[in-house]
This record gives sequence, C-alpha cells and structure tokens, in this order.
Amino acid sequence: MIEHLSLPAPLEVPDRATVLRRATSDDLGAIVRLLADDPVSAGRGDTAATDDVGAYASALDEVIRDPGNDLLVAVDADGSVVATLQLTRIPGMARRGSTRLLVEAVRVASSRRSLGIGGGLMRWVVDRAAPELGASLVQLTSDAARVDAHRFYRRLGFVDSHVGFKYRLPTAD
Repeated sequence: MIEHLSLPAPLEVPDRATVLRRATSDDLGAIVRLLADDPVSAGRGDTAATDDVGAYASALDEVIRDPGNDLLVAVDADGSVVATLQLTRIPGMARRGSTRLLVEAVRVASSRRSLGIGGGLMRWVVDRAAPELGASLVQLTSDAARVDAHRFYRRLGFVDSHVGFKYRLPTAD
C-alpha cells in the first residue's frame, strides 16, 4: 500500500536541499496556491477562491485517508512547499496482473520551475516509489495544452502511448 512508502525522502535536485513528504492538512493552502499558480488549472476553476477551501479540505482528507492514494509535497530548506503530486496505486488484471502507479496533479511553483525539482520528483517516482509499491508501470496524463510538460516527460523517458478521453458529468452547483 502507498502508506508503506519510505518518506520523507530527499530529492535529487541540483544545488537545493529539497525533501519529499506526505501532505498534511497544514499544507492545504500551499497546495491550493500551487494549483492556482498553473494557467491550465486556473482555467479549470482552481483559482484559490476562499469559497472553495471546504471542497479542497474535504478532497485532501479523502486522499490522505485512502490507502491506495497519497498526496506528496516537496519542501525546500526553509520548509516552503515548492511542489506537489498525487500518487495512486492501481492493481490490475491487464498486462498479466500488473500494478500501475498513476501520477496526477504534478505542480511546481512557477518561481521554482526549471531548477530540477520536477525532474527530481519524477525520478523519485520511477526509481523509488514504483519499485517499493510493486508497480511495473508508471503512467500519467497531461492536458493537451501542456506542450512544455510533454517535452519534459519525454526527456525523462515517458512515452506518449495512448489517447485519453474524459466525460464531464454535470455537477450540482
């Protein structure tokens, strides 16, 4: 299960002491700011609006309590949250019973991009988390608008092998 991951863990980030740890409710504001700091997320409604705090708090609590999920944050030497990502362990029947590790909502603070933090996060996922969780495949989805992110993932060895589909359900607002 995901709770068995060896955390906190140092990230391999050039010239920066950065540690990856599990998110707590105390990290809620920082995580929401990271989501809002991203233009694609902001365009979907992640604007860090005060009215949304309850929804985010509820979602964070649900992720933290789910044994197949984990929300992680990367913190720098002064304790500031500089990045986040969510991991979901998916046991499956396909690929001869393979377990997949799904990476979602990877965000690095705009002021810290291109400093190696994203690469450090993803290397940790591939080199440490996936083997510890018995996963034979690491997968992620990336919005079609994230052209720079696609280049980044390809440089790390990820292959854009599938076409994704979504069906948005009407919500009661």
